[in-house]
Amino acid sequence: MTKFAKYPSLEGRVVFVTGGASGIGADIVRAFAGQGAKVGFVDILDQDGQAIADETGAHFINCDITDVTGLKAAIDVVRNRLGNITVLVNNAANDDRHEIDTVTEEYWDASLDLNLRPQFFAAQAVREQMKAEGGGSIINFSSIAWRGGASNMPVYATAKSAIIGLTRALGRGFGVDNIRVNAIEPGAVITERQKRLWFKDQASIDHVVSRQTIQQVLLGDEIARMVLFLASDDSRMITKQSITVDAGLR
Repeated sequence: MTKFAKYPSLEGRVVFVTGGASGIGADIVRAFAGQGAKVGFVDILDQDGQAIADETGAHFINCDITDVTGLKAAIDVVRNRLGNITVLVNNAANDDRHEIDTVTEEYWDASLDLNLRPQFFAAQAVREQMKAEGGGSIINFSSIAWRGGASNMPVYATAKSAIIGLTRALGRGFGVDNIRVNAIEPGAVITERQKRLWFKDQASIDHVVSRQTIQQVLLGDEIARMVLFLASDDSRMITKQSITVDAGLR
């Protein structure tokens, strides 16, 4: 049986996760709860969010993160109930497929409003809390999609590319307060959503796995373990970096 790391520095730490009700986000909430952290998370999936909260003991808030005012209010709720946030995981995103010729101005704005803008404003909102605690860790979610030139989701790829620049800028700007900022670029993570929408049969899963150096299905808990490491004091000298977890797909 494989044994994974326990991080004493995460015990009791206050963590805020966006998009924590399903997929990779739910695995992240479970992982932090398993480390003894105090977790607050937001999502628009009310029933799923409550189920994860019941399972893990985490605090769930129904919140649409495209509403920056609402997102900041949710961050304040978590701070008031659990304490100053010292770990922020900007996980929420929507990787829906779209063709270049069909993108409208409205679609462009809506996609960036979800996939890019909240990561900046959530980081801005937690900075003073982390500073008060002597530091913190922010983990942004990018994707390998932008590196491969994902022409079937160009706006999503644009946002995920921008997150790398954002991570480096925030890492430089927040370093004076001992706040680290890193990004994760997941590969083809086979979540329930992915199976429902794009990997609908075993053949499609086998195809993407065959393109990986490590030919095993990549699951959300593998991504969550990298999040734990970047949140912990074990990675205290790592900042402004983007780490790929894709089983060698890219």
